Amino acid sequence: MPVYKAPVNDTLFVLNDVLGLERYNNLPGFADATPDMIEAILGEAGRVAEEALFPLNYSGDQEGCTRHDDASVSTPKGFKEAYKAYREGGWIGLAVPEEFGGQGLPYTLHTAVGEYTSAANMSLMMYPGLTQGAIAALLVHGSDEQKATYLPKMVDGTWSGTMNLTEPHCGTDLGMLRTKAVPQADGSYKISGQKIFISAGEHDLTDNIIHLVLARIEGAPEGTKGISLFIVPKFLVGKDGAPGARNAVSCGAIEHKMGIHANATCVMNYDEATGFLIGAENRGLNAMFVMMNEARLMVGLQGIAISEIAYQNAASYARDRIQGRSLSGPKAPDKKADPIIVHPDIRRTLMTIRAFNEGGRAFLLWTALKSDIAHRATDEKERQTADDILGLVTPILKGVMTDKGFDHAVMAQQVFGGHGYIEEHGMSQYVRDARIAMIYEGANGIQALDLVGRKLALNGGRAAMALFKEIGDFCEENRSNEKLSFFTKHLKKGLNDAQGATMWFMQNAMAKPDNAGAGSTDYMHLFGLVILGYMWAKMAKAAEDGLASGDAGREDYLKNKLVTARFFMERLMPETALRKARIEAGAETMMELAAEAF
Repeated sequence: MPVYKAPVNDTLFVLNDVLGLERYNNLPGFADATPDMIEAILGEAGRVAEEALFPLNYSGDQEGCTRHDDASVSTPKGFKEAYKAYREGGWIGLAVPEEFGGQGLPYTLHTAVGEYTSAANMSLMMYPGLTQGAIAALLVHGSDEQKATYLPKMVDGTWSGTMNLTEPHCGTDLGMLRTKAVPQADGSYKISGQKIFISAGEHDLTDNIIHLVLARIEGAPEGTKGISLFIVPKFLVGKDGAPGARNAVSCGAIEHKMGIHANATCVMNYDEATGFLIGAENRGLNAMFVMMNEARLMVGLQGIAISEIAYQNAASYARDRIQGRSLSGPKAPDKKADPIIVHPDIRRTLMTIRAFNEGGRAFLLWTALKSDIAHRATDEKERQTADDILGLVTPILKGVMTDKGFDHAVMAQQVFGGHGYIEEHGMSQYVRDARIAMIYEGANGIQALDLVGRKLALNGGRAAMALFKEIGDFCEENRSNEKLSFFTKHLKKGLNDAQGATMWFMQNAMAKPDNAGAGSTDYMHLFGLVILGYMWAKMAKAAEDGLASGDAGREDYLKNKLVTARFFMERLMPETALRKARIEAGAETMMELAAEAF
């Protein structure tokens, strides 16, 4: 059966040694996040993940959710109790402002906790995860009355939230949506239409479900300019703040899916349901994008989380499974064969996943810190720079982390050989669960197009130039450091490839936009490699500094970190040149065949 251990020590290394979280004590909520408190919170989060959530992951996948004749949905056995424990622990409101019942701690800390809980039970954690996205949208765009009515119950987990975008004929192209909203005399709206693929759309974990629904008000402009966002609660909320009459929204079916079986992915029917406008008419996408961007970061987190738990299980299996002899002579002469971890190709697999996981964890937490700075810093320039970089790297984090998370789940499954294909070992579930993360919250091809088509050129390329400068400055500052020169040399090569690919787009994509589309996915991954390389260079510096200071208690850990850093630079970083070559091949052969030839 599968195993999982929350990587608390590695998270602490990133937060304390690499990011230096204590340096941000001037930001609201950070002063309370002392090193001792952070360690205590992460330790407790790890315990909850390992003891309350993880034991239900396999059984939840096997049982799945059940829709009943009255359109209600039951979650798998044990989920209600586990959710209750998670809710009562205050985890949903960890980074939410205190005025709405949260704890006001850094979003960075909330993100670190999210990795553990998603790795332990991705399906279960999607229920509060959707709620947190809805909370984010209401915090920014909700009226004072809406915030007072819905946020406290959502923050304490008594109520949950969803996002309703997709329709049967309308996925990414939201301008085609047909769900309509008819104004009523009392200021509410009647919402009618059907939404599909709605995660956590119906379940038995909370007393109410607050749906955020995109719809078009009668007479509104066509396309995305005519879309509004509405609150449509499962139960209408009375003047006393308690759930009252059942609203005309129901689950028509649960989708039969490849993975995340324990999350109710629903077809939702709105039959003149009562809804309440969020923000201004025809400005719904502005409000929904707050939720979508939060969700994209959390989906990137899922990619890392699944990669981590898949790695842990593959490494454990490789240490125990005996097959064949080492190429350099027996390593376990007292046994009939050596454990497969002695074989270079098994180590290549494990080191590749490990290097991604540790680099990706740093990338994730670095990005979360940018979000904290963007939302909490008092210096306008500091906020602007952080927000620029956050917007730029969000599609990279979502796309690269989930692409690689799936790849690595498959690679970890391969370590098990035939046993990886058998359900009882759990590796099949990780592969199946990881696959959805590449699709929802904007398929990864869309993330790449968003990066190249929108984010790269935004504000005259200000964000990309700022990030390129930050990485270039790091290389220059550490160029003469003999212990870091190996890392900065490889990082600089990758940075040069990214800058060269960016320049190629500027010269070749304006006149021929297909060149941008043809190279977008390679560019996203090239950029992702450079950011991961930057994270590894920073971690190598922190590890060298730790060794130089005589940190005897972590000597082995820090040396292992440097080995993994060298592996990343030697084996993974050179891929930037391949990606650049693909980009510069352009779109000609890709677009030459007639549609009928495919």
